[in-house]
Amino acid sequence: MSESIEPRQPYPAKEPFKTGFLQVSDIHKLYYEESGKENGNPVIFVHGGPGGGTSPNCRTFFDPEVYRIILLDQRGAGQSTPLAELRENTTWDLVADIEKLREHLKIDKWVVFGGSWGSTLSLAYCQTHPERVKAVVLRGIFTLQRRELKWFYEDGGACMIYPDEWDRYNEFIPASERYDMIGAYYRRLTGENREMRLEAAKAWSRWELSTSRLYSDEELLERTKLGDWCLQFARIECHYFVHGGFMEDGYLLKNVDKIRHIPATIVQGRYDIVCPTETAWKLHKAWPEAELHIIQDAGHSAKESGTQTKLLDATDKYKDL
Repeated sequence: MSESIEPRQPYPAKEPFKTGFLQVSDIHKLYYEESGKENGNPVIFVHGGPGGGTSPNCRTFFDPEVYRIILLDQRGAGQSTPLAELRENTTWDLVADIEKLREHLKIDKWVVFGGSWGSTLSLAYCQTHPERVKAVVLRGIFTLQRRELKWFYEDGGACMIYPDEWDRYNEFIPASERYDMIGAYYRRLTGENREMRLEAAKAWSRWELSTSRLYSDEELLERTKLGDWCLQFARIECHYFVHGGFMEDGYLLKNVDKIRHIPATIVQGRYDIVCPTETAWKLHKAWPEAELHIIQDAGHSAKESGTQTKLLDATDKYKDL
């Protein structure tokens, strides 16, 4: 699992040959796009957050001469509307949305690719519709267990590695409420005061983005100045986390047997602070058939060199399925 890695460059982010919106409920309309080869091997990119949305960079993990690359902005995220909407927004709504998009695009089976929250949703989708999945590529494994949330968002571990950034996140909340940081942020992110919602969203987003790479990325931190993006990201994340992902604690690990027959690659940064390696290891133990790569000099980001290279290798591996 620990190995020497020759860095690779990503594929070009070619412009989409089709974009559209899919009405999935009375409230929600979802943006999607297709790029690469029109009749190629279909792959769905499942973005993180939840609430993170997609960008042109998401296309670059796939050979555009081979893959029909499908990006989807989940409910309330990216270009989907309404922005940052929490109603009718659960894990199982999103699983159903992915399946609706597959049917809309008349795809029989596809490769599923997801990182961070995208790994959570990919696992939930694959376990619900295993017959529709050719292969799965997962990165930065997150199964939305209480233990994982406590590690990162409460006073449970990550704060001891990034105490400087933790102070920004922690001190936004009055001391009397710090026993439940997720709940305290949720009250502010869903309150009536728009200015308070925005400030809470920026503080929440900065904590996550400041810890997501082995080396801090100031350009990435600039995103915390984008009000609409922060609201989408923080509100939707906090909504999911305060509700335990709308699933039983440990559900995804308990249901791995449903997908053990599916070809799979797991890529995990050794020093991932947001989604620690323990979860990827537990997933691999439950799913020993899945290929696991632990990248020794990487954190959480898909764009760190070793992680990016192994993700490219994985999608190349599944080109001809």
